[in-house]
Amino acid sequence: MLFRESETVELKEIVTDDIKKEIIAFANCNGGKLYVGVQDDGTIIGVEDADSISLQISNMIRDTIKPDITMFVHYETIEEKGKEIIAIDVQRGTDRPYYLAKKGMRPEGVFVRQGYSSVPATDTAIRYMIKETDGDRFEAIRSLNQDLTFEAAKKEFDIRNLEFGPKQIQTLKLTDQDGLYTNLGLLLSDQCVHTIKVAIFQGTDQMVFKDRREFGGSLLRQMNEVYDYVDIHNQTRATIQKLLRIDVRDYPEVAIREALLNTLVHRDYSFSSSSLISIYTDRIEFVSIGGLMPGIELEDIMLGLSVCRNQDLANVFYRLHLIEAYGTGMGKIMKAYEGEEEKPKIETTKNAFKIILPNINTKNETRNDKETNVDAIIGSATVGENVLDEEALILDYARSHEFITRNDVIELLKVSTSTASRILQRLVRSGLLKQYGKARSTRYRMIKS
Repeated sequence: MLFRESETVELKEIVTDDIKKEIIAFANCNGGKLYVGVQDDGTIIGVEDADSISLQISNMIRDTIKPDITMFVHYETIEEKGKEIIAIDVQRGTDRPYYLAKKGMRPEGVFVRQGYSSVPATDTAIRYMIKETDGDRFEAIRSLNQDLTFEAAKKEFDIRNLEFGPKQIQTLKLTDQDGLYTNLGLLLSDQCVHTIKVAIFQGTDQMVFKDRREFGGSLLRQMNEVYDYVDIHNQTRATIQKLLRIDVRDYPEVAIREALLNTLVHRDYSFSSSSLISIYTDRIEFVSIGGLMPGIELEDIMLGLSVCRNQDLANVFYRLHLIEAYGTGMGKIMKAYEGEEEKPKIETTKNAFKIILPNINTKNETRNDKETNVDAIIGSATVGENVLDEEALILDYARSHEFITRNDVIELLKVSTSTASRILQRLVRSGLLKQYGKARSTRYRMIKS
């Protein structure tokens, strides 16, 4: 028999670590044969103990290559010119890509056959093999990153007194049948690469930024942090009806909650772009990547039809009692604006989905801006004139001290940080105070009328 190296034949004089690389490359491509006991030039030197060496190679493969490749590798001892050599037949695997367990599913751990050599696979080649093996459903595909932690997810489950151990991780499909993390696992892990960007604009367009933040980590962490951040900017306006003071927030909390959950659960995570939340003086816009599912129209969504792009992710949120089993989110958003003149709007394109929540207080505040001036507020803090006592105190303090800070308001009114921020921002929007500086150096000065 003539031995010669080719794209499907590899010759090895003795057993070395390189054998693992060759076997991975064959299994990731079109299969091949590896002969041990034959030099590169085809000279047969044989092996001394074929059975022992075959067992050594078998153990090496079982312990160092992932996923399990043993069923695709077969051993045979053949005799050539009075000497024993080992023939290792490697078939193309069904769970590609195969990789060195210590290196992970990265180019330094994944090999393919290129000519007569086994070389590291490119990121593109790795993704192609994963997609070919696992299918097109993003959340079920194996994650490229297998070094994942779940501190944020465990905390969320603990809050609801739900178990979150190896059994639950598998049941919820954060891992596949081989125990490898899926993209769903990546989304819920602390290493999640997808983010949400939130921007606060001055006015009704994007000409002037007031603030911007980007939130990363586990989707469950993003959910909590984004909601808290938006909630700080969800101002409260107080009105008086007879003897009753009625506080009305710019946006119904249930509408913000449902819009945020929709953005997290229904976006297309096969795209790397961030989800966007834009807060203007008259509206909030939630924009997620991925349009409507094929065959679904906007009218279907408004009627409560639910066709989820990320079924397993939705199941996790359902298990956490964050969403209901059926598509009630849009209905809740619309109901939150019941009785309001302006209603939420939904806009869709082929690759994007936008929810627009109008600011309930915009028109009332615009009217009040025209009717109220600084002296009237400072000089009159009576309920009958629809003026808040705390606003009068803040403006009086700002006038006598030249400026006022958020900490001053907290001390003056004995209120929380978020309440102090809301009142100050309300006065800024009303044109009574002007904001200077950023972060801890932020100060507010009176605007002379």
